[in-house]
Amino acid sequence: MTTVQALVGARVVLADRVVEGQALLIESGRIAGLVAADALPEGCEVRDLGGGWLLPGFIDTQVNGGGDVLFNDMPNIEGIRAIAAAHRRYGTTGILPTLISDYPAVVEAAIEAGEAALAAAVPGVLGVHIEGPHLNPVKKGIHDQTRFSGIDEAVVARLTVPTTGRRIVTLAPELAPEGTVRALAEAGVLVCAGHSLADYDQTRAALAEGLVGFTHLFNAMTQFLSREPGMVGAALEDRASHFGLIVDGLHVHPAALRVALLARGIDGAMLVTDAMPPVGGQSGRFTLMDQDIAVVDGTCRGPDGTLAGSALTMSQSLRNAMDMLGCDIVAASRMASGNPARFLRLDGETGAIAPGLRADLVHLDDERCVTATWIGGAREDTRE
Repeated sequence: MTTVQALVGARVVLADRVVEGQALLIESGRIAGLVAADALPEGCEVRDLGGGWLLPGFIDTQVNGGGDVLFNDMPNIEGIRAIAAAHRRYGTTGILPTLISDYPAVVEAAIEAGEAALAAAVPGVLGVHIEGPHLNPVKKGIHDQTRFSGIDEAVVARLTVPTTGRRIVTLAPELAPEGTVRALAEAGVLVCAGHSLADYDQTRAALAEGLVGFTHLFNAMTQFLSREPGMVGAALEDRASHFGLIVDGLHVHPAALRVALLARGIDGAMLVTDAMPPVGGQSGRFTLMDQDIAVVDGTCRGPDGTLAGSALTMSQSLRNAMDMLGCDIVAASRMASGNPARFLRLDGETGAIAPGLRADLVHLDDERCVTATWIGGAREDTRE
């Protein structure tokens, strides 16, 4: 007979409200329900969280590294395990390790590593995100354009190898041959646009083919102008797609993010970190494609000052969404958990506190700092 766990003493953040005086029940790794804290089932194992908030665990769809590991440098199960463990300290219970533009052999290794991690049930791994190398050199950012390449049948075959998890591919739609987005989407790939010069019409055409997301909205894409709405305009107008937001106050001005939420509503927004090796690591420096990268003012920058991902955590993203964007904890939680789960088509499995879903949870203390996480009901104590 399995033991029922009861988590008490914290405010519980649901998809539409916060409830108090309730106990969350976990049985066989799943959420069994909520009951009054003074009416617990007999024989359950009670854990008092001592205040704070209990939220669905965070889901980060763009994680380049963590724990002093860059996925490009360790595209294997050990690298993925280290990155996932580093981010779990900050409440992330679901990640897609993200490969920055690289050579075909590295892309293949990353995809194989993701499958190995899924087969081994590495805690928190949901799939992989291949960001490039099919990007526009004009919007390369920190990516190494010598590794960029066009898209042909071999590329499509590589990116559509069957997966037991989720696979995101970020590309520049204006450089993809007609039908590419459709072919990837029909194979189950979640296609996102980014590092692109696609205009509004080109972006709308990609959406019609099956584009479902936008990688780090505003950054490395055509902007919203009065007579040229650009990719940003298409993203904010579309009601079905999702976009990632790096909420660190540096990648995008908070006012622009607030306007985006007002235009689209929070339903399309996902908090992402675009995190690099320093998150959960010991060093504030690392090498990316032979470039020296350092953490400066809380973000990662190359030698010429180019943004190179971030040192952001999902817990800080949630706090920033509340403090910079004016979101309440329910809205911030939806952007950190529920929306990415829906984007990944995993909302029937995780991303919310609801009966039957996997018990992927995070506890924040009264200062909104992480004290513990649960993945499939397995608890890990932590402290930011």
